[in-house]
Amino acid sequence: MNLLANLRRPDGLLGYSILYLIFLYVPVLFLPLFSFNDSIYITFPLSGFTTQWYEKMIESEVLLNALGNSVKVAACVSVISTILGTLAARAFTRYRFAGRKPMLGLLVLPLVVPGIILGIALLIMMNWAGIELSLVTIGAAHVLIATPFATFVMISRLEGFDANLEEASRDLGESGWTTFWRVTFPLAYPGIVASLLLTFTESFDEFILAFFLAGNEATLPLYIWSQLRFPKTLPVVLALGACILLASFIVITFAEWVRRRGVKPVESDS
Repeated sequence: MNLLANLRRPDGLLGYSILYLIFLYVPVLFLPLFSFNDSIYITFPLSGFTTQWYEKMIESEVLLNALGNSVKVAACVSVISTILGTLAARAFTRYRFAGRKPMLGLLVLPLVVPGIILGIALLIMMNWAGIELSLVTIGAAHVLIATPFATFVMISRLEGFDANLEEASRDLGESGWTTFWRVTFPLAYPGIVASLLLTFTESFDEFILAFFLAGNEATLPLYIWSQLRFPKTLPVVLALGACILLASFIVITFAEWVRRRGVKPVESDS
């Protein structure tokens, strides 16, 4: 009944939503489709079915190294930026201090500055400081742009937090650290998970800063960019994209499952 009612709505929002989802996801579905095509050319009709591109993907040592680099950088960036974002969000939501709004504006600045400008500036700074370009410099740059995401995710989670719960815990004799783990952390847990996922994704697929700061160690976006110039390697890139798409779906589904487990329905007394 609800579906029929939505279909009959005069405002057309359901139709717009369907068209939006089609526009968003149908191009993505071509990745797994052509990754099984028995041809290096992306054309219809398909030449045949094959899994050779996935086999070549697994056998490519350069690809696996780039994937490992991206995972290592993204994992470190997600943890560091979430910790920094949680601390910043706690300060912004719990305390009122002079210069609070200007500091929030400065926090957003790395997201406003064009990536190519930020990349050039960081490259100049690294060269001036004599720091060798590596995965560490990529991770430091990614922390710079991921921390604002983590901060605003945690601010939205902690804004409605009742400070009386922490005060009650301390009145009962708990220390500040124990209060954080037993009271604050469980309530902020969904926001922390969301921050980890968001910052991991932001770091994993970031290209511009990695392009300027990579040195001799390439991340996965850099590897994909370098392979797009060669038609023979394009099907392997499509197979890689299909695997990333599947992994993203699994991660988001797991995160939603964790979030739902943390939400307990309110039972009535009757």
